[in-house]
Amino acid sequence: MLSFVAVLISLAAGSLAAADPSAIFATDPAQALERTCFQTGQAWNGAGNLRSDVALVYGIDARLPERLASWRDHGYRVHVMTGVAWGQYQDYIEGKFDGVRHEDEEQTDRNGHPHHHGNSADVFYMCPGTNYGNYLCVGVQRALDAGAEAIHLEEPEFWVQDGYSAGFKREWQSYYHEAWQPPHSSVDAQWRASKLKYFLYRRALQQVFDYVQQFNRRTGRQVRCYVPTHSLLNYAHWRIVSPESSLARLNGCDGYIAQVWTGTSRTPNVYRGELRERTFETAFLEYGAMQNLVRSTGRRVWYLNDPVEDNPNHDWNDYRRNWESTLTASLFQPEVWRYEVAPWPERIFAGRYPRGLPRDQRQPIPPAYATELQVVMNALNDMNQSKVAWDCGTAGLGVVVSDSLMFERGEPNGSDEHLSQFYGLALPLLKRGMPVTPVQLENLTVPNYLEGFHVLLLSYHGQKPLSPEVNVALADWVKGGGTLLVVDDDADPYNHVREWWNSDGRSYATPRQHLFEQLGVNNQTFGTGDTTNAAPVGRGRVYWWRADPAALAGKADGGEQVATRVRATAIAAGLPWRAANHLLLRRGPYVVGAGLDESVAGDPKVLPGRFINLFDAQLRVRREVSLAPGSRVFLLDLDAVHPEEPVVLAAACKALRRPAATNQLRLAVEGAANTPAVVLLGGLNAAPKAVALGGTPVSEVEYSAADHLVWIRFSNEAAARELEIKF
Repeated sequence: MLSFVAVLISLAAGSLAAADPSAIFATDPAQALERTCFQTGQAWNGAGNLRSDVALVYGIDARLPERLASWRDHGYRVHVMTGVAWGQYQDYIEGKFDGVRHEDEEQTDRNGHPHHHGNSADVFYMCPGTNYGNYLCVGVQRALDAGAEAIHLEEPEFWVQDGYSAGFKREWQSYYHEAWQPPHSSVDAQWRASKLKYFLYRRALQQVFDYVQQFNRRTGRQVRCYVPTHSLLNYAHWRIVSPESSLARLNGCDGYIAQVWTGTSRTPNVYRGELRERTFETAFLEYGAMQNLVRSTGRRVWYLNDPVEDNPNHDWNDYRRNWESTLTASLFQPEVWRYEVAPWPERIFAGRYPRGLPRDQRQPIPPAYATELQVVMNALNDMNQSKVAWDCGTAGLGVVVSDSLMFERGEPNGSDEHLSQFYGLALPLLKRGMPVTPVQLENLTVPNYLEGFHVLLLSYHGQKPLSPEVNVALADWVKGGGTLLVVDDDADPYNHVREWWNSDGRSYATPRQHLFEQLGVNNQTFGTGDTTNAAPVGRGRVYWWRADPAALAGKADGGEQVATRVRATAIAAGLPWRAANHLLLRRGPYVVGAGLDESVAGDPKVLPGRFINLFDAQLRVRREVSLAPGSRVFLLDLDAVHPEEPVVLAAACKALRRPAATNQLRLAVEGAANTPAVVLLGGLNAAPKAVALGGTPVSEVEYSAADHLVWIRFSNEAAARELEIKF
């Protein structure tokens, strides 16, 4: 791992021709780590020039090669991204690919309406037939021929409301060997429809992964495959079925991009009986769910951040506030240090909002926000830090989630519309400053997956285990010393669907009964009524609380009830119990903090010292930071950085060190065109004698003798220039 100083002032190989506006940016030796990326549907342009390690070039149409080449020629690593469930795939629908028309593979609702994507009249969500994956491979081959280093197949999505097309009926017959049933006709039909949707996109993706692996074997290249996807929590909340955790078990799947952003995380949920947006908390749990898709698997994940979001009718203050919340939430997952810093950078730096206003009243990005974004985007290159320390409430807590959260969302008797079977258990802990983690049930069989967890909360309300093996693995964890709190009243009608627990010789009324058998307990072990008695199991213990988590979320005191029960189980397990009104995490020299509302009473957490808040476009030194309710901070702790020579501490541009004479610092600088840049240097014992950019003196230079810092301000250009500082 590169040190803090090494990452920010990486020595560049190669030449920089500052006078040539088409000059390639100086080589970053850490670029191969692919720490940051962004997706774009355009060729290289100044507004999209974020200088991340990777450009994700979108679309597999005939003009892809020239778009891809334009980014590669400007020094980017190049990946290709395209939609899996939808796209400009009319030639497949119209039969130009294989001579067969495929209108019957459009996702269709019970009224016979095909499901359009967005406002496009001829772009539909697809029900992928057996030849659909082969069709996608044709466009993927175009990307491979163009030199793509990786393929990203985004958003494999099948809507719960759909499942009525002729194509889906054929797939049902083939998969289940029985006649199709309308998904809304029974809970069993809805469950089986969702399982089929889950399978169909897994099959389509495996076809493409296999194709790329065959290409690699044939050519000796090592093209990777990733799946950009929303979190399980969001897909379940929005009533979409996607393969999620099962993709990690497909041959050739190298990982994910966690598509979590304001648009997903501002979806309202219920806490203490109140329905409202909780963007930070929802994002925290969404990112946690995505990290748990890959933990202990060796696969890679990037976290998406979006400074604008898809809805164009908010103002810049809304975009900025929510971006800071989601960005902060993403930083609270220290195991992840790769980020997609923006989708569609051109809409950020060249867009005008809100779109609902007359055109002449829409506003371009505020200069301070443009600066802040680039400061943070560049800092995200340095998040691979080995020293990590929490200051918050009790850690080691998890809430178990299954992909089957997506299977119980339609008619009849769908699970709680606000996904309260999950949020009813997770929010009471998170709101008390506890970094609770969604734990992927399907991954419990992965070795060491539950390492670091002490208490797990589990409900089979709104979800079911997809195999008996996960119950066995969960029981083994308890026997080894874990504590399990089961919150379930067995009232979920989906307990009665045709599944492994009531077929093939098994006759359990619920999957919970099978779990209890693996644990060596039964209903009588816990007596009757509402009890908190523990049953010892090996070196661990299990509790059973006969309750519906969704009902608890709807009660004013429901959160307190959950916290009280978890507190008792944690203390009995020997886990120190602490509630807090903040979350605080140190990642090397960085400090990530959030003040929580709807939390425990008490004064805000106060941090004394010398900090640069990277959300502050001026990058001013702060001697004290308070985590008041609703606050979000991303800090550089100046007292944790001890440079022995002048060094870049933060910058609203890419700033790479160039060879220079003694008493001189030379940097190659480049950023989004026509945005305000600032470079903050540390380790200076005196003010610079001269500062020049591209040979022209820089007038905005400020020095702090007290902190040995210098601020240099100028306007970004998309072409690389040399910043020369003489001491």
